[in-house]
Amino acid sequence: MTSRFTELVVDCHDPERLAAFWCAVLDFKVIDRSEGKVEIGSWVPTVEEVRARQMPPTLLFIQVPEGKTVKNRLHLDVSPVDGSTDDEVARLLGLGAAKVDVGQGPDRNWVVMADPEGNEFDVVRTLAPSN
Repeated sequence: MTSRFTELVVDCHDPERLAAFWCAVLDFKVIDRSEGKVEIGSWVPTVEEVRARQMPPTLLFIQVPEGKTVKNRLHLDVSPVDGSTDDEVARLLGLGAAKVDVGQGPDRNWVVMADPEGNEFDVVRTLAPSN
């Protein structure tokens, strides 16, 4: 018997806004929405595909009344695929992200950022081909 990692759920105030932000960051599409929730992903899951093999999880944004109060205990890392880490940080700032300090110190090879609702994530090494 086994399970699959199928969704990562993010509690938030505005699921539509956060889903739009993360769609722009990850080039995902909205795959489902209903009252107070929006699911995004790089593919549309089917029971057959999920049972057959581990596939990338979707992100599910669910509206909750309370706000974020402390540093996340779980966060996403993103890696640019067609530009430098600095270029990606600039793009994400333009999308509404912010650089944040969670005590990471100045000599790190990643950049800690927060989405429009303050959820931390890291921009790590670029995966772009070297010239």
